[in-house]
Amino acid sequence: MQQIRDTKDLKLMANTIRQDIITMLSESGSGHTAGSLGMADIFTALYFKFLNIDPKRPRSQDRDVLILSNGHICPVQYACLARAGFFPLEELKTLRKIGSRLQGHPHRETLPGIETTSGPLGSGISQGCGMALADRLDKRKRKIYIITSDGEHDEGNTWEAIMFAVKYHLDITVIIDRNRIQIGGDTEKVMPLRSLKKKYRSFGWKVIETQGNDMDQIIWAVKKAEKMEGPRMILAHTVPGKGVKSIEGNYQWHGKAPSQQEAQQFLEELEKERFRIIAEKK
Repeated sequence: MQQIRDTKDLKLMANTIRQDIITMLSESGSGHTAGSLGMADIFTALYFKFLNIDPKRPRSQDRDVLILSNGHICPVQYACLARAGFFPLEELKTLRKIGSRLQGHPHRETLPGIETTSGPLGSGISQGCGMALADRLDKRKRKIYIITSDGEHDEGNTWEAIMFAVKYHLDITVIIDRNRIQIGGDTEKVMPLRSLKKKYRSFGWKVIETQGNDMDQIIWAVKKAEKMEGPRMILAHTVPGKGVKSIEGNYQWHGKAPSQQEAQQFLEELEKERFRIIAEKK
């Protein structure tokens, strides 16, 4: 798949992905808005700049892997896959509808480009560890990225996988969506996580901290991670609901979809942002 090299073009693609997300969710009437919008920049960078993937050969043995552990933000992944040519764009409007391949949480056997089935939180890092260990046994070299949420770190099996990755010095990159919200409110009130940076380092991981809604910062962080050996984590500080000012940072939009009227307002705001990006000097 041809990569997007220009940062401005990546920003425009991220804006397109956000508009796709709003359209999908308003059409379905249910789904997760805040996290999907907040991770649009990171998903865009991975799918359109860094991942070695081919929509014509979705199960190629030499493909890179992206595991979405917090599967509820699958609208952003579906939008990227459709824009990358894995399935028709028109299918995005079938999100969460009966008989659709675009389920509320991704299903590996249903849609090309989906690597794992995710619903219950906390399994992604373990799945990535298993793939990395299998690749070592098969003498296969490829990139494995695992997207996980900060709220998932309430799950005990997440920490088991973190220990396992260090013991076996696995070649994986974990990206944490540090948006500080979960369905019950602020992560630090629901179950205080405090410094994930210090915790991962204490387990033996290499850690890179970045702004997850700044395309230049994202590119810098991923490039830096690619040069490292062993397990590494990118701590990406994101704004839930990014791109729509009225819902940014509001945990109540974690699992809420916009109405048709709200969607129209959100899309108009994103279209104005699109024109601002186009007007930016290179």
